[in-house]
Amino acid sequence: MNTLNVARETLKIKKAFPSFQNKKIEQVQKIISGKNKPKLKINITTKRPSHKQVIILMSTDNVKNFVKASSTYVININRSLKSIKSDIMADFICIDNKGIVISTNKVASLSDLQVIEKYVKSFLCVEVEHIDSPRLPQSKSYLKIVGILYLSEQSDSCIFLNDIEKILKSNHIFNNIVLASKPRVIKVSLKLDISIIWINIWDAQSRAKAKSLINRRFNVSSFIAMIHGANMNPRIPQCKNCWKWSHMLGVCRIQESKYVKCNRPYQTIHHY
Repeated sequence: MNTLNVARETLKIKKAFPSFQNKKIEQVQKIISGKNKPKLKINITTKRPSHKQVIILMSTDNVKNFVKASSTYVININRSLKSIKSDIMADFICIDNKGIVISTNKVASLSDLQVIEKYVKSFLCVEVEHIDSPRLPQSKSYLKIVGILYLSEQSDSCIFLNDIEKILKSNHIFNNIVLASKPRVIKVSLKLDISIIWINIWDAQSRAKAKSLINRRFNVSSFIAMIHGANMNPRIPQCKNCWKWSHMLGVCRIQESKYVKCNRPYQTIHHY
């Protein structure tokens, strides 16, 4: 917008809104010219649930054994907490996805968590090696890693989740980072042999761990991978038959499978 047009627009706004001051007129001009458009924000972190609960991850067998007499265990946990003169009281125990959740009247401290852990692991019918330490609820942050080959360099097979977990564990930038779920791998496109790896990590509401990882680079064999923030669970399906987006293998209309590397009409196992 040139100077003459700006002056004309300013006069029009002043005539339409005589009470507007100069700052207000500038804001209206920015809106008209499209300069005041809000930036697109990526929501990478979920809101955490209430901290008035304690999460203990454990195996399915341990969960079944523990909830058989959950009312008795609530009483015993409260006795243990009372012995250290804690203000925390357990209200009830319920089953979570991968363990149990102990609902409390207040937010548990570190000493309270240690007492609860000691009691739970002293229970006779549980396997101690399959019980994680108690923790307070956390948020999840969603990230994606770009730059890793979809096919293994040693073979023509696709990269496995175990390979990805080994890559993450062996790199120092992922120290103290805990995955909230299994990584997910997708192929960028038919022509490119590069993957996008989606990872969900346990994080604080401040996104401290996600911020420490975003825009970091690390080596994977002879390639350099980079970490980006991602929207929460895009869940865009990719067909493993034709390698196109927006549909799954079960509803693919293409009769012949295509090889992931060259997009020719034969399966990966028949490629030479």
